[in-house]
Amino acid sequence: MATDLSYDRARAAHGTTAEQGNRPLVGWLLFCAFMVFAMAVIGAITRLTESGLSIMEWAPLTGTLPPLSDAEWQRLFALYKTIPQYQQLNTGMSLAEFKTIFWWEYVHRLWGRTIGLVFALPLAWFWWRGHLAAWLKPHLLILLGLGALQGVMGWYMVASGFAERVSVSQYRLALHLTLAIFIYGYILWLVFRLVWPDAGENSLRGSLFWLRRSLLGLVLLLAVTLVSGAFVAGLNAGLTYNSFPLMDGRLVPDGYGQLSPWILNLFETIAAVQFNHRLLASLTLVGALGLFLWSLHLPLGTPARWAMALLALAAVGQFTLGVVTLLQMVPVSLGALHQAGALLLLTALLHALYRLRPRPRDGTAA
Repeated sequence: MATDLSYDRARAAHGTTAEQGNRPLVGWLLFCAFMVFAMAVIGAITRLTESGLSIMEWAPLTGTLPPLSDAEWQRLFALYKTIPQYQQLNTGMSLAEFKTIFWWEYVHRLWGRTIGLVFALPLAWFWWRGHLAAWLKPHLLILLGLGALQGVMGWYMVASGFAERVSVSQYRLALHLTLAIFIYGYILWLVFRLVWPDAGENSLRGSLFWLRRSLLGLVLLLAVTLVSGAFVAGLNAGLTYNSFPLMDGRLVPDGYGQLSPWILNLFETIAAVQFNHRLLASLTLVGALGLFLWSLHLPLGTPARWAMALLALAAVGQFTLGVVTLLQMVPVSLGALHQAGALLLLTALLHALYRLRPRPRDGTAA
């Protein structure tokens, strides 16, 4: 018993020292996570306002500055007039109206560049000063590469709307959002490891083992649900079937399987895309609530128990917000809140999963 107490005191003291040394790193990574979170919300607004195709040039350096003269505004507006979105949807748009959509896309791109600087410059400084643990370095380099890839992916997505479409490809939009969500979750997991290096359950046997496995399954289900939401956004599928729980008076709407081959309906038919998102969201809610109720009967520690409660609360809130957004025909404000709610639900789920990991027993903090 005395040996166990001494061991626990040593771990507690080590954890306190590690937390103090990691505070600058944690603050930096949390701020980066917040910026990615905000980027996803700004991206949702950009999509909802049909602003993403307003800038037809990719200039990573010179594009940092906005138009500074009337001649430059006219040049950019003339470029926009050459694409199908203007010709089929926005014919007769005034320069003032063009500026409105331009600024949303400009802010979106500028925020992305700012994230790159906020991540890369402190990373170089922490590395040079020797503040990065060996285990953390490869993760940060991977994140740096993923950030650069996200910039390329953003342009790849936007370019899909310049020739034959009036909006970006829903496939490329889904890839762009998936990568953003992965980056956000990756940063959060690193923050959890730095803030709570010793968090976890003493033993994951029996029901606790299966509860954590079930949480892993819920992560996969939520990921598929979020990606399906990108297809809803890409097809503007939220602007139809604005009733709940039925769709035009039917559980499964007419036209669900109208395309051939059938697999295309999952990605290109509005009825199928919206129905699938509803179904996946409902399953996610049921899964979160079911795991929470199950956890009430298991010998969890207080942090894990609170994490499961927050997960259930986030799932209920996001599902409710999704239904309200649908019934209101996706106004920009609710659409942006729904995007934010999805990331908050992901945050709660990853936190619960982390709290239910096996507690490290080697006497060292990750």
